[in-house]
Amino acid sequence: MADIGFHASHEQLPPSALLTAVQRAEQAGFDAAMCSDHLSPWSRNQGHSGYAWSWLAAALATTSLRFGVVTAPGQRYHPAIAAQKIATLGEMFPGRFWAALGSGEAMNEHVTGDGWPEKPVRERRLVETVDVMRRLLAGEEVTHEGEISVHRARVWSLPVEAPPLLAAAVTPESAGRHAAWADGLITVASDPAGLRDIVAAYRDAGGQGPVCGQLHLSWAPDEAEALAIARDQWQGNLVPAPEAWELEQPEDFERRTAGLGEEELRKAVWISSDLSRHVDRIHELVGAGLDQLYLHHVGQELAPFIDAFGEHVLPAVRDAGAGADAGAGQGAA
Repeated sequence: MADIGFHASHEQLPPSALLTAVQRAEQAGFDAAMCSDHLSPWSRNQGHSGYAWSWLAAALATTSLRFGVVTAPGQRYHPAIAAQKIATLGEMFPGRFWAALGSGEAMNEHVTGDGWPEKPVRERRLVETVDVMRRLLAGEEVTHEGEISVHRARVWSLPVEAPPLLAAAVTPESAGRHAAWADGLITVASDPAGLRDIVAAYRDAGGQGPVCGQLHLSWAPDEAEALAIARDQWQGNLVPAPEAWELEQPEDFERRTAGLGEEELRKAVWISSDLSRHVDRIHELVGAGLDQLYLHHVGQELAPFIDAFGEHVLPAVRDAGAGADAGAGQGAA
């Protein structure tokens, strides 16, 4: 059975509230957790963006869950600093932390004052960054000159085993391209057919490790309320790639998505007041090839979501998964 995790969205809640939420998620039965790593929210309605790395240390120390983060080293984070903080969490919490690396978005990276590179340059920079970070996590002294510059860097406090470095990808092309260096893959799990293509591209290119998905969803006891939550909190996230990688400010995302309607919103967010529909959707996505699925309720009131899914959705998903596993075992026998 796939692990079902909880996603903590730093863009939407203060870090103190997210810490309480992830502790509640563990008590409710979620298997793992992950978080975003942003400097800026996607919209002013979201209104937050705590520092993920401080929060991760607190979350790992106050729960027993495994955690991951999606981050973009190379511009806002120098790879030596990125390797140092990954090593520190790996040393303190062995076997419980992973980081997924992507090429980044202007909304988080433009603050350095450096120009925002074209996508091919960002892709080259990511590959160089991964190589530098792996060498640093292996204890090497690293000097490098290319899309990034590193001078005699060394990370001194190292974990016994380096945390996995996953690739973050939202297209089959990107998933296949990064399979060569990744210890796993994370992607947005919105459409089962599209998800299958991404998983296949990664595996066909020799991609190893777990394939993880993130499901953006909105639930409330009333259907109109669930829709209103998604519109208020996630409308600004409807800008498609590659345009989304180029915009700088929350206001830019708001202007770009102001005219989009319910159909576009429902393509990006799985919206339903019916918990059984959420169970069915999770089954569809897991069946597309996921090893881990992280649920992101896009609302800012997380306790009702955590409690309802902990009581009704997670047990139903696991019961069905156990039945499927048993059937497969009998067939093999």
